[in-house]
Amino acid sequence: MSSLEPTSGPPKGIGPMQRREARLAYGMLAPTFLIIASIVLIPLLANFWISFKPVQLADLRPPTPVANERIRGDANAAGDQVRIEYRLRNSSRERGIADVVMTDSWPAGLTPVELDARCVIENQSLRCDLGDLEGGYRERLRIEVTVGQAFLDASINPRDSKPVLSGDSENILTNAELTLENFRKVFAGSEFWSVLKVTIYYTVFGTAGALVLGLFAALLMNQAFRGRAILRGLFLFPYVAPVIAVAFTWVVLLDPFSGALNAILQQTGAAGGPINFFGQREASFKLFGFEFTFPLALTTVIAFEAWRYFPLSFLFILARMQSISGDMYEAAELDGASPLQQFWYLSLPQLAGILSVLFLLRFIWTFNKFDDIFLLTGGGAGTRTLTVDVYEQGFALANLGAGAAVAVVVFVVLFTFSIVYFRFSPKDEG
Repeated sequence: MSSLEPTSGPPKGIGPMQRREARLAYGMLAPTFLIIASIVLIPLLANFWISFKPVQLADLRPPTPVANERIRGDANAAGDQVRIEYRLRNSSRERGIADVVMTDSWPAGLTPVELDARCVIENQSLRCDLGDLEGGYRERLRIEVTVGQAFLDASINPRDSKPVLSGDSENILTNAELTLENFRKVFAGSEFWSVLKVTIYYTVFGTAGALVLGLFAALLMNQAFRGRAILRGLFLFPYVAPVIAVAFTWVVLLDPFSGALNAILQQTGAAGGPINFFGQREASFKLFGFEFTFPLALTTVIAFEAWRYFPLSFLFILARMQSISGDMYEAAELDGASPLQQFWYLSLPQLAGILSVLFLLRFIWTFNKFDDIFLLTGGGAGTRTLTVDVYEQGFALANLGAGAAVAVVVFVVLFTFSIVYFRFSPKDEG
Protein backbone atom coordinates (compact mmCIF):
# COMPACT_ATOMS: atom_id res chain seq x y z
CA MET A 1 0.00 0.00 0.00
CA SER A 2 1.25 3.43 -0.75
CA SER A 3 1.27 5.70 2.24
CA LEU A 4 -0.60 8.95 1.90
CA GLU A 5 1.59 12.00 2.24
CA PRO A 6 0.27 14.57 4.73
CA THR A 7 -1.30 17.54 3.03
CA SER A 8 0.37 20.83 3.70
CA GLY A 9 -1.67 23.45 5.59
CA PRO A 10 -2.26 27.03 4.57
CA PRO A 11 0.86 29.17 4.26
CA LYS A 12 1.89 30.98 7.38
CA GLY A 13 3.34 34.47 7.43
CA ILE A 14 4.07 36.49 4.33
CA GLY A 15 6.15 35.54 1.37
CA PRO A 16 9.06 37.31 -0.32
CA MET A 17 6.76 39.00 -2.85
CA GLN A 18 4.50 40.37 -0.11
CA ARG A 19 7.48 41.64 1.86
CA ARG A 20 8.78 43.48 -1.20
CA GLU A 21 5.35 45.00 -1.80
CA ALA A 22 5.15 46.08 1.84
CA ARG A 23 8.60 47.71 1.67
CA LEU A 24 7.61 49.50 -1.54
CA ALA A 25 4.38 50.74 0.05
CA TYR A 26 6.20 52.00 3.15
CA GLY A 27 8.80 53.67 0.97
CA MET A 28 6.14 55.50 -1.04
CA LEU A 29 4.32 56.61 2.10
CA ALA A 30 7.48 57.62 3.96
CA PRO A 31 7.63 61.21 2.56
CA THR A 32 4.00 61.80 3.57
CA PHE A 33 4.66 60.47 7.07
CA LEU A 34 7.78 62.63 7.42
CA ILE A 35 5.95 65.78 6.27
CA ILE A 36 3.05 65.20 8.65
CA ALA A 37 5.40 64.36 11.52
CA SER A 38 7.47 67.49 10.91
CA ILE A 39 4.38 69.70 10.74
CA VAL A 40 3.01 68.28 14.00
CA LEU A 41 6.11 67.45 16.02
CA ILE A 42 8.52 70.29 15.23
CA PRO A 43 6.25 73.12 16.55
CA LEU A 44 5.26 70.95 19.52
CA LEU A 45 8.86 70.17 20.46
CA ALA A 46 9.86 73.80 19.91
CA ASN A 47 7.12 74.92 22.31
CA PHE A 48 8.28 72.43 24.95
CA TRP A 49 11.88 73.62 24.51
CA ILE A 50 10.96 77.32 24.85
CA SER A 51 8.90 76.58 27.98
CA PHE A 52 12.12 75.59 29.76
CA LYS A 53 14.06 78.66 28.58
CA PRO A 54 14.26 82.06 30.33
CA VAL A 55 13.45 83.80 27.07
CA GLN A 56 11.80 87.18 26.61
CA LEU A 57 10.33 88.58 23.42
CA ALA A 58 13.39 90.80 22.96
CA ASP A 59 15.64 87.73 23.08
CA LEU A 60 14.43 86.63 19.65
CA ARG A 61 16.79 89.25 18.23
CA PRO A 62 20.35 88.17 19.11
CA PRO A 63 22.63 90.77 20.70
CA THR A 64 24.71 92.63 18.14
CA PRO A 65 27.38 95.31 18.41
CA VAL A 66 26.34 98.68 16.96
CA ALA A 67 28.55 101.60 15.91
CA ASN A 68 27.57 105.10 14.75
CA GLU A 69 30.32 107.30 13.29
CA ARG A 70 30.50 111.04 13.85
CA ILE A 71 32.93 113.80 12.72
CA ARG A 72 33.69 116.58 15.19
CA GLY A 73 35.38 119.71 13.86
CA ASP A 74 35.87 121.37 10.45
CA ALA A 75 38.56 120.34 7.98
CA ASN A 76 39.09 123.45 5.85
CA ALA A 77 42.87 123.53 5.44
CA ALA A 78 45.80 121.20 5.79
CA GLY A 79 46.93 120.93 9.39
CA ASP A 80 43.47 121.28 10.88
CA GLN A 81 42.57 118.80 13.59
CA VAL A 82 39.25 116.97 13.74
CA ARG A 83 37.98 114.11 15.81
CA ILE A 84 36.44 110.91 14.46
CA GLU A 85 34.09 109.47 17.04
CA TYR A 86 32.52 106.01 17.09
CA ARG A 87 29.57 105.54 19.41
CA LEU A 88 29.65 101.89 20.35
CA ARG A 89 26.97 99.94 22.16
CA ASN A 90 25.64 96.46 22.78
CA SER A 91 22.07 96.08 21.51
CA SER A 92 21.23 93.82 24.47
CA ARG A 93 21.08 95.14 28.01
CA GLU A 94 21.59 91.73 29.59
CA ARG A 95 23.64 89.47 27.35
CA GLY A 96 27.23 90.06 26.36
CA ILE A 97 29.10 89.73 23.07
CA ALA A 98 32.53 88.13 22.89
CA ASP A 99 35.53 88.98 20.65
CA VAL A 100 34.08 92.10 19.06
CA VAL A 101 36.09 93.50 16.14
CA MET A 102 35.33 96.74 14.29
CA THR A 103 36.74 97.50 10.85
CA ASP A 104 36.36 100.66 8.77
CA SER A 105 38.06 102.16 5.75
CA TRP A 106 40.58 104.88 6.57
CA PRO A 107 40.77 107.78 4.10
CA ALA A 108 44.15 108.83 2.79
CA GLY A 109 45.44 112.12 4.19
CA LEU A 110 44.24 111.61 7.77
CA THR A 111 47.02 111.17 10.31
CA PRO A 112 46.02 110.02 13.81
CA VAL A 113 47.37 112.23 16.58
CA GLU A 114 46.68 109.65 19.23
CA LEU A 115 45.29 106.21 18.43
CA ASP A 116 43.44 104.01 20.90
CA ALA A 117 45.56 101.07 22.07
CA ARG A 118 42.95 98.64 20.77
CA CYS A 119 43.12 100.00 17.22
CA VAL A 120 45.60 99.76 14.34
CA ILE A 121 45.62 101.32 10.86
CA GLU A 122 47.03 99.22 8.05
CA ASN A 123 46.57 99.55 4.30
CA GLN A 124 44.03 102.33 4.64
CA SER A 125 41.92 100.23 6.96
CA LEU A 126 41.09 100.77 10.64
CA ARG A 127 40.80 97.70 12.84
CA CYS A 128 39.83 97.81 16.53
CA ASP A 129 39.82 94.72 18.73
CA LEU A 130 37.19 95.72 21.30
CA GLY A 131 37.18 92.45 23.21
CA ASP A 132 34.07 91.41 25.15
CA LEU A 133 31.12 93.77 25.44
CA GLU A 134 28.93 93.13 28.45
CA GLY A 135 25.18 93.69 28.42
CA GLY A 136 24.25 97.36 28.24
CA TYR A 137 27.77 98.33 27.10
CA ARG A 138 28.15 101.89 25.76
CA GLU A 139 31.32 103.73 24.82
CA ARG A 140 32.59 106.57 22.67
CA LEU A 141 35.79 105.68 20.82
CA ARG A 142 37.54 108.94 19.87
CA ILE A 143 40.41 109.31 17.40
CA GLU A 144 42.06 112.72 17.02
CA VAL A 145 43.43 113.19 13.49
CA THR A 146 45.34 115.82 11.51
CA VAL A 147 44.00 116.68 8.08
CA GLY A 148 46.42 116.49 5.14
CA GLN A 149 46.19 117.96 1.66
CA ALA A 150 45.49 114.56 0.12
CA PHE A 151 42.32 114.28 2.18
CA LEU A 152 41.17 117.75 1.09
CA ASP A 153 41.89 117.03 -2.58
CA ALA A 154 39.98 113.73 -2.49
CA SER A 155 36.87 115.33 -0.91
CA ILE A 156 36.08 112.13 0.99
CA ASN A 157 33.73 112.03 3.94
CA PRO A 158 34.76 109.34 6.43
CA ARG A 159 31.08 108.71 7.17
CA ASP A 160 30.57 107.46 3.60
CA SER A 161 31.95 104.08 4.70
CA LYS A 162 29.99 102.17 7.30
CA PRO A 163 31.93 100.52 10.12
CA VAL A 164 31.59 96.74 10.18
CA LEU A 165 31.43 94.92 13.51
CA SER A 166 31.62 91.23 14.24
CA GLY A 167 31.40 89.22 17.43
CA ASP A 168 30.15 86.04 19.03
CA SER A 169 26.98 86.06 21.11
CA GLU A 170 25.23 83.17 22.76
CA ASN A 171 21.76 82.43 21.42
CA ILE A 172 19.46 81.92 24.38
CA LEU A 173 17.14 79.75 22.31
CA THR A 174 19.83 77.22 21.42
CA ASN A 175 22.10 77.16 24.45
CA ALA A 176 21.93 74.50 27.15
CA GLU A 177 20.50 76.76 29.85
CA LEU A 178 17.23 75.20 31.05
CA THR A 179 15.06 76.27 33.94
CA LEU A 180 11.76 75.47 35.62
CA GLU A 181 11.22 79.11 36.52
CA ASN A 182 8.55 79.55 33.86
CA PHE A 183 6.43 76.78 35.33
CA ARG A 184 7.03 78.10 38.86
CA LYS A 185 5.74 81.50 37.80
CA VAL A 186 2.72 79.95 36.11
CA PHE A 187 1.64 77.69 38.96
CA ALA A 188 2.58 80.15 41.71
CA GLY A 189 0.56 82.94 40.16
CA SER A 190 -2.57 83.87 42.03
CA GLU A 191 -4.66 83.89 38.86
CA PHE A 192 -3.62 80.59 37.27
CA TRP A 193 -6.03 78.29 39.06
CA SER A 194 -8.94 80.68 38.57
CA VAL A 195 -8.05 80.93 34.89
CA LEU A 196 -7.93 77.12 34.65
CA LYS A 197 -11.34 76.92 36.36
CA VAL A 198 -12.79 79.47 33.93
CA THR A 199 -11.30 77.57 30.99
CA ILE A 200 -12.85 74.26 32.06
CA TYR A 201 -16.19 75.94 32.81
CA TYR A 202 -16.18 77.68 29.43
CA THR A 203 -15.13 74.54 27.56
CA VAL A 204 -17.56 72.08 29.16
CA PHE A 205 -20.65 74.30 28.99
CA GLY A 206 -19.77 75.75 25.59
CA THR A 207 -19.29 72.25 24.16
CA ALA A 208 -22.44 70.88 25.81
CA GLY A 209 -24.47 73.89 24.66
CA ALA A 210 -23.35 73.46 21.04
CA LEU A 211 -24.21 69.74 21.14
CA VAL A 212 -27.63 70.26 22.72
CA LEU A 213 -28.58 73.00 20.27
CA GLY A 214 -27.30 70.90 17.39
CA LEU A 215 -29.32 67.91 18.60
CA PHE A 216 -32.54 69.94 18.88
CA ALA A 217 -31.96 71.47 15.44
CA ALA A 218 -31.33 68.01 13.95
CA LEU A 219 -34.53 66.64 15.49
CA LEU A 220 -36.45 69.57 14.02
CA MET A 221 -34.88 69.33 10.57
CA ASN A 222 -35.38 65.55 10.44
CA GLN A 223 -39.10 66.17 9.94
CA ALA A 224 -40.57 66.95 6.51
CA PHE A 225 -42.21 70.38 6.15
CA ARG A 226 -42.33 73.22 3.64
CA GLY A 227 -39.27 75.47 3.63
CA ARG A 228 -37.05 72.91 5.34
CA ALA A 229 -34.20 73.40 2.83
CA ILE A 230 -34.20 77.17 3.39
CA LEU A 231 -34.22 76.76 7.16
CA ARG A 232 -31.31 74.31 6.97
CA GLY A 233 -29.30 76.91 5.09
CA LEU A 234 -30.12 79.57 7.66
CA PHE A 235 -28.98 77.28 10.45
CA LEU A 236 -25.50 77.25 8.91
CA PHE A 237 -25.14 81.04 9.02
CA PRO A 238 -23.51 81.32 12.50
CA TYR A 239 -20.80 78.85 11.54
CA VAL A 240 -19.93 80.17 8.07
CA ALA A 241 -20.11 83.89 8.92
CA PRO A 242 -16.79 85.62 9.73
CA VAL A 243 -16.12 85.53 13.45
CA ILE A 244 -15.26 89.23 13.60
CA ALA A 245 -18.62 90.10 11.99
CA VAL A 246 -20.78 87.99 14.32
CA ALA A 247 -18.76 89.02 17.38
CA PHE A 248 -19.23 92.70 16.52
CA THR A 249 -22.95 92.08 15.99
CA TRP A 250 -23.31 90.51 19.42
CA VAL A 251 -21.38 93.36 21.04
CA VAL A 252 -23.67 95.91 19.38
CA LEU A 253 -26.89 94.06 20.20
CA LEU A 254 -25.87 93.57 23.84
CA ASP A 255 -24.44 97.05 24.37
CA PRO A 256 -25.62 98.35 27.77
CA PHE A 257 -26.61 101.78 26.44
CA SER A 258 -27.61 101.40 22.81
CA GLY A 259 -28.14 97.66 22.42
CA ALA A 260 -31.47 96.29 21.27
CA LEU A 261 -31.62 93.58 23.93
CA ASN A 262 -31.16 96.04 26.78
CA ALA A 263 -33.84 98.29 25.31
CA ILE A 264 -36.31 95.39 25.15
CA LEU A 265 -35.53 94.25 28.70
CA GLN A 266 -36.00 97.73 30.13
CA GLN A 267 -39.17 98.51 28.17
CA THR A 268 -40.79 95.24 29.27
CA GLY A 269 -39.74 95.77 32.88
CA ALA A 270 -37.54 92.66 32.93
CA ALA A 271 -34.52 94.79 33.89
CA GLY A 272 -34.45 97.92 36.01
CA GLY A 273 -31.37 99.33 34.29
CA PRO A 274 -28.82 98.61 31.57
CA ILE A 275 -26.98 95.29 31.82
CA ASN A 276 -23.37 95.11 30.69
CA PHE A 277 -23.40 91.54 29.40
CA PHE A 278 -19.76 91.51 28.33
CA GLY A 279 -18.36 93.80 31.02
CA GLN A 280 -20.09 92.68 34.22
CA ARG A 281 -18.36 89.84 36.04
CA GLU A 282 -21.32 88.63 38.13
CA ALA A 283 -25.08 89.06 38.31
CA SER A 284 -27.56 88.09 41.02
CA PHE A 285 -31.19 87.00 40.89
CA LYS A 286 -33.72 85.70 43.38
CA LEU A 287 -35.67 82.46 43.02
CA PHE A 288 -38.06 81.08 45.66
CA GLY A 289 -36.65 83.51 48.18
CA PHE A 290 -33.04 82.48 47.57
CA GLU A 291 -30.45 84.72 45.95
CA PHE A 292 -28.21 83.17 43.33
CA THR A 293 -25.08 84.61 41.71
CA PHE A 294 -23.74 83.54 38.33
CA PRO A 295 -20.89 84.77 36.09
CA LEU A 296 -22.68 87.05 33.64
CA ALA A 297 -19.89 87.85 31.15
CA LEU A 298 -18.68 84.26 31.05
CA THR A 299 -22.22 82.94 30.59
CA THR A 300 -22.77 85.37 27.72
CA VAL A 301 -19.56 84.26 26.04
CA ILE A 302 -20.64 80.61 26.49
CA ALA A 303 -23.99 81.44 24.88
CA PHE A 304 -22.13 82.95 21.92
CA GLU A 305 -19.95 79.84 21.70
CA ALA A 306 -22.96 77.49 21.69
CA TRP A 307 -24.82 79.63 19.12
CA ARG A 308 -21.86 79.98 16.78
CA TYR A 309 -20.79 76.33 16.67
CA PHE A 310 -24.04 74.36 16.97
CA PRO A 311 -24.37 74.11 13.11
CA LEU A 312 -21.41 71.71 12.98
CA SER A 313 -23.10 69.39 15.48
CA PHE A 314 -26.39 69.84 13.66
CA LEU A 315 -24.94 68.63 10.35
CA PHE A 316 -23.26 65.52 11.79
CA ILE A 317 -26.20 64.53 13.98
CA LEU A 318 -28.72 65.03 11.17
CA ALA A 319 -26.64 62.90 8.80
CA ARG A 320 -26.50 60.12 11.41
CA MET A 321 -30.24 60.34 12.14
CA GLN A 322 -31.11 60.04 8.45
CA SER A 323 -29.09 56.81 8.25
CA ILE A 324 -31.17 55.13 10.98
CA SER A 325 -33.77 52.72 9.64
CA GLY A 326 -37.38 53.84 10.03
CA ASP A 327 -38.60 50.30 10.70
CA MET A 328 -37.62 50.57 14.37
CA TYR A 329 -39.72 53.66 14.85
CA GLU A 330 -42.70 52.08 13.10
CA ALA A 331 -42.45 49.05 15.36
CA ALA A 332 -42.13 51.27 18.42
CA GLU A 333 -45.24 53.22 17.43
CA LEU A 334 -47.19 49.98 17.06
CA ASP A 335 -46.07 49.03 20.57
CA GLY A 336 -47.38 52.36 21.87
CA ALA A 337 -44.05 54.10 22.52
CA SER A 338 -44.29 57.85 22.94
CA PRO A 339 -42.04 60.23 20.92
CA LEU A 340 -39.95 60.82 24.04
CA GLN A 341 -39.51 57.09 24.57
CA GLN A 342 -38.55 56.63 20.93
CA PHE A 343 -35.93 59.31 21.26
CA TRP A 344 -34.54 58.02 24.53
CA TYR A 345 -34.46 54.30 23.75
CA LEU A 346 -33.99 54.29 19.98
CA SER A 347 -32.46 57.52 18.70
CA LEU A 348 -30.08 58.36 21.53
CA PRO A 349 -28.28 54.97 21.60
CA GLN A 350 -27.80 55.24 17.82
CA LEU A 351 -26.39 58.76 18.20
CA ALA A 352 -24.04 57.95 21.10
CA GLY A 353 -21.03 57.41 18.85
CA ILE A 354 -21.35 60.60 16.81
CA LEU A 355 -22.15 62.62 19.94
CA SER A 356 -19.00 61.36 21.65
CA VAL A 357 -16.87 62.20 18.60
CA LEU A 358 -18.41 65.67 18.40
CA PHE A 359 -17.85 66.19 22.12
CA LEU A 360 -14.16 65.30 21.71
CA LEU A 361 -13.67 67.64 18.74
CA ARG A 362 -15.66 70.51 20.21
CA PHE A 363 -13.93 70.12 23.60
CA ILE A 364 -10.48 70.37 22.00
CA TRP A 365 -11.46 73.28 19.75
CA THR A 366 -13.24 75.18 22.50
CA PHE A 367 -10.41 74.63 24.97
CA ASN A 368 -8.04 76.15 22.40
CA LYS A 369 -10.43 78.95 21.43
CA PHE A 370 -8.91 82.42 21.56
CA ASP A 371 -10.45 84.70 18.96
CA ASP A 372 -14.04 84.59 20.25
CA ILE A 373 -13.17 85.62 23.81
CA PHE A 374 -10.58 88.15 22.69
CA LEU A 375 -13.03 89.86 20.33
CA LEU A 376 -15.94 89.87 22.80
CA THR A 377 -14.30 90.73 26.13
CA GLY A 378 -10.53 90.78 25.65
CA GLY A 379 -10.30 88.31 28.52
CA GLY A 380 -11.78 90.75 31.03
CA ALA A 381 -14.73 90.45 33.43
CA GLY A 382 -13.82 86.92 34.48
CA THR A 383 -13.53 85.45 30.96
CA ARG A 384 -9.78 85.00 30.82
CA THR A 385 -8.92 81.49 29.64
CA LEU A 386 -5.61 79.70 29.25
CA THR A 387 -5.30 80.61 25.58
CA VAL A 388 -5.79 84.29 26.41
CA ASP A 389 -3.19 83.83 29.14
CA VAL A 390 -0.75 82.43 26.56
CA TYR A 391 -1.20 85.60 24.50
CA GLU A 392 -0.84 87.93 27.48
CA GLN A 393 2.22 86.16 28.86
CA GLY A 394 3.96 85.82 25.51
CA PHE A 395 3.16 89.16 23.89
CA ALA A 396 1.56 91.60 26.32
CA LEU A 397 4.19 90.85 28.99
CA ALA A 398 6.86 89.84 26.41
CA ASN A 399 7.63 86.64 28.38
CA LEU A 400 7.76 83.95 25.72
CA GLY A 401 8.96 81.29 28.14
CA ALA A 402 5.97 81.75 30.46
CA GLY A 403 3.59 81.81 27.49
CA ALA A 404 5.07 78.56 26.20
CA ALA A 405 4.74 77.05 29.70
CA VAL A 406 1.01 77.86 29.73
CA ALA A 407 0.72 76.32 26.25
CA VAL A 408 2.35 73.15 27.61
CA VAL A 409 -0.28 73.07 30.37
CA VAL A 410 -2.97 73.32 27.68
CA PHE A 411 -1.39 70.41 25.81
CA VAL A 412 -1.16 68.25 28.93
CA VAL A 413 -4.80 68.87 29.85
CA LEU A 414 -6.03 68.05 26.35
CA PHE A 415 -3.77 65.00 26.07
CA THR A 416 -5.11 63.67 29.38
CA PHE A 417 -8.68 64.32 28.30
CA SER A 418 -8.08 62.49 24.99
CA ILE A 419 -6.74 59.41 26.79
CA VAL A 420 -9.76 59.31 29.09
CA TYR A 421 -12.07 59.83 26.14
CA PHE A 422 -10.65 56.97 24.08
CA ARG A 423 -10.80 54.74 27.14
CA PHE A 424 -14.41 55.36 28.10
CA SER A 425 -16.12 56.84 25.03
CA PRO A 426 -19.39 55.12 24.00
CA LYS A 427 -19.90 53.51 20.60
CA ASP A 428 -22.86 53.33 18.28
CA GLU A 429 -25.19 50.42 18.84
CA GLY A 430 -26.16 49.94 15.25
